[in-house]
Amino acid sequence: MTGPSVVVLDYGSGNVRSAVRALEHVGAVVELTGDPDAVLAADGLLVPGVGNFHSCMEQLSAAHGPLLIDRRLAGGRPVLGICVGMQVLFEGSDEPSPTPRPGLGEWPGRVERLRADIVPHMGWSHVRAAVGSALFAGIEDERFYFVHSYAVREWEMPVPTGAFTVVAPRVTTSTHGESFVAAVENGPLTATQFHPEKSGEAGLALLRNWLQTL
Repeated sequence: MTGPSVVVLDYGSGNVRSAVRALEHVGAVVELTGDPDAVLAADGLLVPGVGNFHSCMEQLSAAHGPLLIDRRLAGGRPVLGICVGMQVLFEGSDEPSPTPRPGLGEWPGRVERLRADIVPHMGWSHVRAAVGSALFAGIEDERFYFVHSYAVREWEMPVPTGAFTVVAPRVTTSTHGESFVAAVENGPLTATQFHPEKSGEAGLALLRNWLQTL
């Protein structure tokens, strides 16, 4: 019996082989590709991201990433963003760039430079897992590996008024100089600021938890 199928989106953003290997290790059938048919057909889509926010958005747009992500989410198909792959899900970033680009706007809020004595935040940190988190089930007290200078600060999805039933996203935080968003679980859309594929056994457990939601 094979595991769920996962596409790691290949759009030119950094070394993604470690993500492929980690997903394979926890039982996924993984394909590294930007092929639209494969992206839309997979049980899960992982969107990686390293480096500059705006460069990632440029590469992602060139690979039709925004459209593919929108189409998956419209159909309730799971997407997992990692590191800058999480940041681009927000409205924008204050990171310097000669050609600034807006984010995908799946969530409100901006990515800002961390206010800490030492930046970048590089190393292992504990998180404060959201109550009821499926992503952190059984690993609430573990540490995860971060490499970043920018992040979203404390944040909550605004709840619309009127006759709407809204499930609030589960927001997990961590601290480096100040509190920041370390992970979000929001229906089919999930993201982590840290690198689960570089976080040892805790990261593998988190990816296994994600696979179980597909």
